[in-house]
Amino acid sequence: MPKDNPGFNTLAIHAGAQPDPTTGARTTPIYQTTSFVFNDADHAAALFGLQQFGNIYTRIMNPTQAVLEERVAALEGGTAALAVASGHAAQLLVFHTIMQPGDNFIAARKLYGGSINQFGHAFKSFGWQVHWADPADPANFESQIDERTRGIFIESLANPGGTFVDIAAIAEVARRHGIPLIVDNTMASPYLIRPLEHGADIVVHSLTKFMGGHGNSMGGIIVDGGTFDWSKSGNYPMLSEPRPEYAGMILHATFGNFAFAIACRVLGLRDFGPSISPFNAFLLLTGIETLPLRMQRHCDNALAVARWLKGNPQVAWVNYAGLEDDPNHALQQRYSPNGAGSVFTFGVKGGYEAGKTLVEGLQLFSHLANIGDTRSLVIHPASTTHRQLTEDQQVLAGAGPDVVRLSIGIEDAADIIADLEQSLGRL
Repeated sequence: MPKDNPGFNTLAIHAGAQPDPTTGARTTPIYQTTSFVFNDADHAAALFGLQQFGNIYTRIMNPTQAVLEERVAALEGGTAALAVASGHAAQLLVFHTIMQPGDNFIAARKLYGGSINQFGHAFKSFGWQVHWADPADPANFESQIDERTRGIFIESLANPGGTFVDIAAIAEVARRHGIPLIVDNTMASPYLIRPLEHGADIVVHSLTKFMGGHGNSMGGIIVDGGTFDWSKSGNYPMLSEPRPEYAGMILHATFGNFAFAIACRVLGLRDFGPSISPFNAFLLLTGIETLPLRMQRHCDNALAVARWLKGNPQVAWVNYAGLEDDPNHALQQRYSPNGAGSVFTFGVKGGYEAGKTLVEGLQLFSHLANIGDTRSLVIHPASTTHRQLTEDQQVLAGAGPDVVRLSIGIEDAADIIADLEQSLGRL
């Protein structure tokens, strides 16, 4: 690219990519191979010893995946990235890299239901503990930090309610205590919010959602902000102490501001193996090329739908930060002036049964457990994604019995509204 600081639209198309040197193919090829030939024995030894970068085995890295990693790192403003099989895989590798048995982390209470389940149940098998905090109150995070706390985890735009979080205020808490801030930026995408610019140290995504955008491929990614000193406290031994499997190499001392991404790759992905396939990486790269166009249309449509729902007599409330009277509106204007995102919730008069009935009556909307598709999607979280929680936990997570979550697509807004109108009219 000829310009030193290309714009977001240009990066979404070009970052990390160049014509294939052998064939001249302009689109990044799908390198559908398990492994790669070494030049000689010394070359192989240098690759395995982390003394030289290059391809060994697709479980660890692959040229198609590498373009995806470089592109997302560029869009987020990070130093490096690691693409993996899913957003959940990304979270597992992040915490595996920073946590030891007996350690804990603080997580925002308003999160995707799957993350709540992963943190509260699956992570216990590793001896990792989670403490829950109110994302609207940074002091609530600080009050729970102790000598075994190793990180803070939030969503920039909380699922399912579309609630904005004051990233900078929580980042300040993390800095005061010498722990990294990890931000799930799935719902916003870097088109709306770049958490590293507001004090985050690590960003994760489910690429399955808005980044890919077409509901056709699973993927996740970890972006290293290069901002955290992993050696200062001695609390992150996987980065600050000699690694026996790499001849005593200290990863932070060796790789500096992209050491975290390297550690996730060579200590986590290498052994747990949640690799993204080259084909999925190719599809996600293709989707990212239109990310800025799609996200703006998502936001414009969502605002039109939220305004219409606000005036419908069957609707008890609408939670969308793009509405001028929404309690989150000021945060939305500060962090995401391009729009409030595609996903939001509203309450149906009649509670649990009315919510289920509404979902079943929609025709244009697809009833499924996903967000970030070109198509409009709907779900009733209390009966699906958050059903493993108690009713009190559902309410705290923004997924109470009357809540319906919409992920507004890029169809004509009039058609989206018409579908909602006909189904609400049946209640």
